[in-house]
Amino acid sequence: MKLASLKAGGRDGILIVVSRDLRRAVRVPEIATTLQAALDGWDTASGALHNVAASLEAGPVDGEFAFDPAAVSSPLPRAYHWVDGSAYVNHVELVRKARGAEMPESFWHEPLVYQGGSDDFLGPLDDIPVPSEEFGIDMEAETAVITDDVPMGTSAEDAGKHVKLLMTLNDVSLRNLIPGELAKGFGFYQSKPSTAFSPVAVTPDEFGDAYGDGMVRLPLITHLNGEIFGQPDCGTDMTFNFNQLIAHVTKTRRLGAGAIVGSGTISNYDRSKGSSCIAEKRMLETIEAGKPSMPFMSFGDTVRIEMLDKDGNSIFGAIDQQVVKA
Repeated sequence: MKLASLKAGGRDGILIVVSRDLRRAVRVPEIATTLQAALDGWDTASGALHNVAASLEAGPVDGEFAFDPAAVSSPLPRAYHWVDGSAYVNHVELVRKARGAEMPESFWHEPLVYQGGSDDFLGPLDDIPVPSEEFGIDMEAETAVITDDVPMGTSAEDAGKHVKLLMTLNDVSLRNLIPGELAKGFGFYQSKPSTAFSPVAVTPDEFGDAYGDGMVRLPLITHLNGEIFGQPDCGTDMTFNFNQLIAHVTKTRRLGAGAIVGSGTISNYDRSKGSSCIAEKRMLETIEAGKPSMPFMSFGDTVRIEMLDKDGNSIFGAIDQQVVKA
């Protein structure tokens, strides 16, 4: 099933069930008013929500309306916890190679993660407000999962059962602010503004054999200013799958229902698949020519991120944003 949150009813929106073709939707206040409420009571709510989704697929239902991606926020307009990984070590390796640095062997065995701001997500069609183009504006196309309550010390073997929903996202990065922040040894903050997630969140059963072993096995397509920028496959070269990422982040703490775990920038060794962020393109230019030539994003630039199933149908709907001056 597919779930979304209307931009109404307060900060956490109004939960709706969306048809598989992303054309129709219905409110479900008798089950849960918000997606967070549904996740808090997932054992009970999920069955009722699946029944509504099945009814939508069978034909018209009372109270249904046309689904409008512009009318929704991110599925979780805000979340108690948002942690992003760097599951594609190929991407990390490129970053270090471009500046002539060796990559520690441990990077292949233990994931990198950071905890991002989760109180102010952008909607999938919302503008990206940035104070200055000098900050080095970049997009990052990723996938993410939403969990239920995950106990401390959960193993990778047990983590998969805690994955309840999947999303795509644009993890906006301000590249020119990153070096100064990391040099202080205390991680990202100013360089990681609000993230945007896909119009809908989708249960794993919707994917068939395209989701399994903690990873999505489909390309994630990014367009920059209307031209295709990259379409790397999410299941290829994913060093750490979502089950492993969840095991890593619960080593010393629990995750509460509604926690979001991101994959990090999708990246393939096959360079013909393109990239999911400008920084990677610039890294490749630096390795090949000694310096980058592609600029970061400017005010007015647009980015579109979308995943299609094997029949060419949009799974999550598109993230479609424009960079604007804050």
